[in-house]
Amino acid sequence: MAKIQLRDVSLTYDTPTKDPINRLLKIEKDRAQEDLPVKTGRGVIALDRVNLTIPNGRTFVVLGPSGCGKSTLLRVISGLTKDYSGQVLYDGEDVQAIEPKDREIGIVFQSYALYPNFNSEGNLTFFFRMNKVSDEKTRERIQYTSELMGIGFNELLPRQIGTLSGGEKQRVAIARAIVRAPRLLLLDEPLSNLDAKLRVQTRTEIKRLLRRFSITSLYVTHDQVEAIALADQIVIMRQGRIEQVGTYQDLIENPVNLFVAGFLGMPPMKLLSRGFIAGNRLALGDTLIPLPARLLSIVRENQPVTLGVRQESVTISTENSSPNRIQFPAEVESLEPDYVHRTQTVHLRTGPWTYAGLCSLDFNLTIGQRARIELAPERLSFFDTNSGRRL
Repeated sequence: MAKIQLRDVSLTYDTPTKDPINRLLKIEKDRAQEDLPVKTGRGVIALDRVNLTIPNGRTFVVLGPSGCGKSTLLRVISGLTKDYSGQVLYDGEDVQAIEPKDREIGIVFQSYALYPNFNSEGNLTFFFRMNKVSDEKTRERIQYTSELMGIGFNELLPRQIGTLSGGEKQRVAIARAIVRAPRLLLLDEPLSNLDAKLRVQTRTEIKRLLRRFSITSLYVTHDQVEAIALADQIVIMRQGRIEQVGTYQDLIENPVNLFVAGFLGMPPMKLLSRGFIAGNRLALGDTLIPLPARLLSIVRENQPVTLGVRQESVTISTENSSPNRIQFPAEVESLEPDYVHRTQTVHLRTGPWTYAGLCSLDFNLTIGQRARIELAPERLSFFDTNSGRRL
């Protein structure tokens, strides 16, 4: 196990001299600009002064849109990419000059990357053969790892890689990374090639192994469910920068800016723009939202402000019910029933703004019906529209 630190790590790739002719690359090029790495005259900035500390034995999950630098960050930490500035430290030691094979790390890739000429056991023993470890110690380590991997793993050891299913291949890939007792475990979207059922099973297995081994781990994914299930801390990235680090609960309740608020959550926070400060209230069309006392001294008249509303802070009713809540009329636009939890997500419109709230499935609503929205003032978030920062 190791404590990992990144200090002002930056990496810039040269800009291609010609436009891509491959259709898939053309699609990549045409994506929304805010999700792609920043282009400068010197090239494409993949990592931009990244600072991060992963404590010993903790699991950090890096989450962000495609092209934000997640996998690049993992490659820099592993040593697979070395053309960076700044420092990567393992237990205080700068490892830029140390080869990946000498860093005592285990890596699990999205594509499994197993040796097809070996059976499963051969994939696990390869590391020990290369390092001339005795057969006795190798067998002992494989037996120990097999027990940790759970029921049915022993049956996979004699089988050829080509006969394994996707889930079985990923189990072998994880075991191959763990069998060497790494100081650091790196996982690059290891579940994205699996179907939904296998993804849940493998995710549960990975979580059990991480908790049991207490290995310092960095897990890269774009799946928020994986991040919530596995992370001690979640790292939100955009355009090569770390926007915020924290627990899921903290990130949900206290997003630092509009990007984090609109990216994280299921569903993400509803962001209502085109509001402005009017006295001690936020004016959203005909709706006036009282400002928390803490904001009165830092906002100015007519300042453009975006209101952030989580689905959980919206209550739907058909009549006035709570004098302590902000209330205003709206029209039901659509309904999304959840029969498992006996709830429904209700989308409502008032003027140019839309809201989403939860209510019981037994609360009969119809599309086009007039209803009332109630907001809990203490659970609202306010953002400066120009800078995007949370007020």
